[in-house]
Amino acid sequence: MDTNKLNRILDLMKEQEVPQMIISDPMAIFYLTGKKIVPGERLLALYLNINGGHKLVVNKLFPQEKDLGVELVWYDDIEDGVEILSRFVEKGKTIGVDKTWPAKFLLRLQELEPESKFVNGSLIVDAIRKVKNDDEKQLLREASLANDRVMEELIPLTAKGYTEVELNRIVRGLYEKSGHSGVSFDPITAYGKSGADPHHVTDGSKGKRGDSVVLDIGGILNDYCSDMTRTVFLGEVSDKAREVYEIVKEAQQRGIEAAKPGNRWCDVDFACRNYIEEKGYGAYFTHRTGHSIGLEDHEYGDVSAANEEIIKPGQCFSIEPGIYLMEEGIGVRIEDLVLITEDGCEVLNKFPKDLIVVPME
Repeated sequence: MDTNKLNRILDLMKEQEVPQMIISDPMAIFYLTGKKIVPGERLLALYLNINGGHKLVVNKLFPQEKDLGVELVWYDDIEDGVEILSRFVEKGKTIGVDKTWPAKFLLRLQELEPESKFVNGSLIVDAIRKVKNDDEKQLLREASLANDRVMEELIPLTAKGYTEVELNRIVRGLYEKSGHSGVSFDPITAYGKSGADPHHVTDGSKGKRGDSVVLDIGGILNDYCSDMTRTVFLGEVSDKAREVYEIVKEAQQRGIEAAKPGNRWCDVDFACRNYIEEKGYGAYFTHRTGHSIGLEDHEYGDVSAANEEIIKPGQCFSIEPGIYLMEEGIGVRIEDLVLITEDGCEVLNKFPKDLIVVPME
């Protein structure tokens, strides 16, 4: 296991008086061990104890060829994996468990450990994952720069008459061609009124002259995710759409300026939202301003009015305000990832944000 990451988790477990923890999230296990195991419906559990004796309980269907830095405990399909796991648990003591651990496993362990107190251990792991080390920072930089290049190739294609579904398929091909292992989420390629729906499901619509086109895309490069949004216009842009675009652009810049250590996550949201409200469009900014990112596109920690946590160096999140005018068929969102530094933030996306009108043939 990664000793530095492990020790940070163990220190936080001690601080929060959680003497032992069961990590079942495959991505959290990958974060610590560097090994991806996708167990399906079977039990996979990394047991951590502040006094040592860590174990990885894994089904024999998933043989491991390399040393993962933790003792492996095997079971097969006719054995009770939770009962085997319970042999290592300290009786009557608090146990941290993942927020996503299936109830069938948790309920069984509660039967076996009726004297123990169970708490959400994910908050500890998530807090550690939220602050990136130097290697992770570099991987996030590289992923975002690669995403910029995909966006650059994609934008001219918006005026070629493709449907949203076809354009979505093209985006996936661009990531594959550029060495990504996949997309970090289902790309949003939305024309006109579709773009005025913040999380529109791609359909067979085609763009027409004057449409805004919302392109929300991200890929996975060397296990780390990228995520960015640009909004462009086909052939021409109306005065109203230009006004909305410039408001969103300025709101996003204000959010970027607020993204620095000592401020709260909600301060970034307020910086974007207050400006949009000041311009009369507050009712049309209908989602939070951003989310954390790393090994997964949406990690713990959101940029919203409800999150009063203090921003710390090493954290990475999106800033993506938007205005959505369904009746007028105008949707605009601009998104970049920022990496918090000692005195501000580094914007990981370098692709320009000046308004682009894509020529139509």
